[in-house]
Amino acid sequence: MAHRLAEAVPERTFQYQDVLPPLPVPALESSLSKYLDAVRPFSSEKEFKSTVDIVRKFREGVGKDLHQKLLQRAKSRRNWLEEWWLDSAYLEVRIPSQLNVNFGGPGPYLEHFWPPAEGTCLQRAGVITWLTLQYWDLLRTERLAPQKAGKTPMDMDQFRMLFCTCKVPGVKKDTIRNYFKTESEGPCPSHLVVMCRGRIFTFDALFDGQILTPPEIIRQLSYVKERCEREPEGDGVSALTSEERTRWAKAREHLISIDPHNKTILETVQSSLFVISLDETKPYSTPENYTNLTTAALTGDATIRWGDKSYNSIVFADGTFGSTCDHSPYDAMVLVSMCWYLDERIKATEGKWKGSDAVRQMPLPEELLFTVDEKILSDINQAKQQYLESTQDLQVVCYAFTAFGKRAIKEKKLHPDTFVQLAMQLAYYKQHKRPGSCYETATTRRFYHGRTETMRPCTQEAVDWCKAMTDPTRDANARRKAMLPAFGKHNKLMSEAQEGNGFDRHLLGLYLIAKEEGRPTLELFTDPLYSRSGGGGNFVLSSSLVGYTTILGAVAPMVHQGYGFFYRIRDDRIVISITSWKSCRETDAASLFNNFSSSLHELLHLATTSQL
Repeated sequence: MAHRLAEAVPERTFQYQDVLPPLPVPALESSLSKYLDAVRPFSSEKEFKSTVDIVRKFREGVGKDLHQKLLQRAKSRRNWLEEWWLDSAYLEVRIPSQLNVNFGGPGPYLEHFWPPAEGTCLQRAGVITWLTLQYWDLLRTERLAPQKAGKTPMDMDQFRMLFCTCKVPGVKKDTIRNYFKTESEGPCPSHLVVMCRGRIFTFDALFDGQILTPPEIIRQLSYVKERCEREPEGDGVSALTSEERTRWAKAREHLISIDPHNKTILETVQSSLFVISLDETKPYSTPENYTNLTTAALTGDATIRWGDKSYNSIVFADGTFGSTCDHSPYDAMVLVSMCWYLDERIKATEGKWKGSDAVRQMPLPEELLFTVDEKILSDINQAKQQYLESTQDLQVVCYAFTAFGKRAIKEKKLHPDTFVQLAMQLAYYKQHKRPGSCYETATTRRFYHGRTETMRPCTQEAVDWCKAMTDPTRDANARRKAMLPAFGKHNKLMSEAQEGNGFDRHLLGLYLIAKEEGRPTLELFTDPLYSRSGGGGNFVLSSSLVGYTTILGAVAPMVHQGYGFFYRIRDDRIVISITSWKSCRETDAASLFNNFSSSLHELLHLATTSQL
């Protein structure tokens, strides 16, 4: 009986945190061997020989010493990488976050209940906000089931960062403030922030200890909207969050120096559950057009989003939704998990509230009014200008490939993600006549506070296959012979990366130890092949599978001559968002999509004929 009772108790969200294994440090020999393998497609024989020599010297000399120090570091930390990764990948980065680091995209309601009827945006916002608050409550009471890979529990720490979290700019380095607490840990902030026409309001999401109902939320949002429609626009202080980090940090310091109340307002925004942005632009009127919505979410009005907030829920005037989020505290799968929850609940209720329409007597939203001076107003204008110029340079295409999806790929006994990645390699090869250094996200969440490892899909096997596919003298048999090792290699590398045996984070650790010790930059990291193969964040293809649900987002490219490439795989379709910079003459996101579509067809055809 006791055993049966134990089984009936649901698992708590964070119950496995204490038993997750520490992040391992891979063997030096293995990492360097994988690194050589990864630079091969980008080198001539002469260059490769030179790199082999550099790697040998590193392995036998300074590398051995640095590796021992890394092992020592790992003894005193359950995750030797965590702090370093946060600093070097996010907090020390000085370029504006809002376009270069943040991710954004369509929100719920994307594939059902179309078209949005005129004037339904606040009704829908009420339901979506209410459902989001239900998700917050699941986390707060630890009733959200911990995620697993098979039977292996995954780290859930990033889920703590979804609500009540904000990045705060510093002159040299930013910090993350997280105010979230579970019920057993103590009180947690429960207020929301609403932004509209450059103005900022706040209200509590709880009344008498209960979450507001959709009609009550609609009442609060209507009040904000009506006031903004009949009164002048606000100063748009939030545009400062889209600025270069050091400039924003200095502007923030100045803002606090003008009036201590400004600091209180900043704290209110930082600690809020999330931001609701009432955006009056109409991103699109037809359900097929993912592109306009993704663009509006990623590059929209900076005066109504707080770029440093871990979640901005964007309500567009036509009843469509988007989001933009700071990437520092968590990876996309956290947002995907929540949006998928929202989407499923919306489907189940047809997006309608079926409870009481009664609205309790509660305080109206309070406006948060910053004291500003000429300098701040000038800073806001400069931030808006900088943001406008960079957003106009970003090309975004987001299309659904509907000829086939996961079902047809699995029928050929091929891995859907590997299938998409190889088609992407072929698309880039066709368009640019050379291999494309590529980053694919591999999750390391089976380890304590694990986030990601780099998986490099541009293998020599993939390049050999691309050459076979573009060589008119090679027949289907020769192409199939080249295809199978490319699939095998990709699957092997992905599995190793997820098991903590990738090499990019290991090399980063060795680099950072040398930097902390004040050593001159090591030859391994100044070798041209290091950056040409993507090292140091120089990947021309920055890609990620965001899952097998209805949720998708987009990111800007890692480098000026590169592409951002996010995709989701459904049973009957593959939906892709591709970004590139218009100011780069070499790249074009729409052409890459066309090449990608034809590559998908060619790959499926090859897999089909090979089975005849």
